[in-house]
Amino acid sequence: MPNINAPQQYRWLWFEGAPRILIEALKLYGVHEFEGEANNPVILGWAREIRDKVGLEYNSDSNIAWCGLFMGYVVHKADYDPPFLCIRAKEWLKFGNAIKLPMLGDICVFERKGGGHVGIYVGEDKHCYHILGGNQGDAVSVVRIDRTRLLGARRPAWKVAQPTNVRRVYLDKIGKISHNEA
Repeated sequence: MPNINAPQQYRWLWFEGAPRILIEALKLYGVHEFEGEANNPVILGWAREIRDKVGLEYNSDSNIAWCGLFMGYVVHKADYDPPFLCIRAKEWLKFGNAIKLPMLGDICVFERKGGGHVGIYVGEDKHCYHILGGNQGDAVSVVRIDRTRLLGARRPAWKVAQPTNVRRVYLDKIGKISHNEA
């Protein structure tokens, strides 16, 4: 059943059935930081579960960016091995295989002021990629990110075969463009 908090434009994602990384990420849609200095125990739990790949002591979702942590947890749940220091978005440029054009379920790494950002391709419009990721507006959500910020796209080595629904997805230009996902 689609997450009722998801914008209408993205509710179709819950019926896709693959790739597994996308499915695991959708299960976490809406998880968010708590107000102020309080930390969400769900996000801190991700760090505990994949602690060998986080690469540092992660104890504060309000002070430490968590897009890479989210991705590490999702990839782990999908039975893939996240890169060491998965907390750092640009480390995801070492994951899987490089691809030229991202498609449904691929991991996209972006440049941003102060570092990088990582998320999952769910679609595109003329100027932006639509990215499902963590720490986007302090939550797991879908945002539009300008294509010019893309550093690289990665696809996991499939364990059996590439799912048949891995494809480019064209969406309407709905929603603001995100400029800094931290």
